[in-house]
Amino acid sequence: MQNFTEYKNSLSQTFPGDSLSVYLKALWYDAKGDWDKAHEIIQDLPDKNASWIHAYLHRKEGDVGNADYWYSKAERKRPGTSLNEEWENIVNTLL
Repeated sequence: MQNFTEYKNSLSQTFPGDSLSVYLKALWYDAKGDWDKAHEIIQDLPDKNASWIHAYLHRKEGDVGNADYWYSKAERKRPGTSLNEEWENIVNTLL
C-alpha cells in the first residue's frame, strides 16, 4: 500500500491486503464497519500506535473514559476533530 487513495480503494475488497501492517488492518476493518474485529486485532498490542488506534476505537464506541486512558498510553490527547478526520489522520500517519 503506497498512499491513502489506494488504501481507501482497498475498502471495496472483501479482505485487507496481506501487505498491510496490523495497525492498518485494524483500521481497515473499522472502516468496513467491523468494530469488533478491529478491536480484537489491536487490543493486546503494547505499543503507542496500537494504543492510539485503541483510543480511537473506544472514542468511536462512545466510551470516552476508556478512550482517554488509551490516549494517555499513546501519549496523545483526545482530538477535537471528527471521528472520520481522526481515522484519516491515523491512516496517513501509519502509511
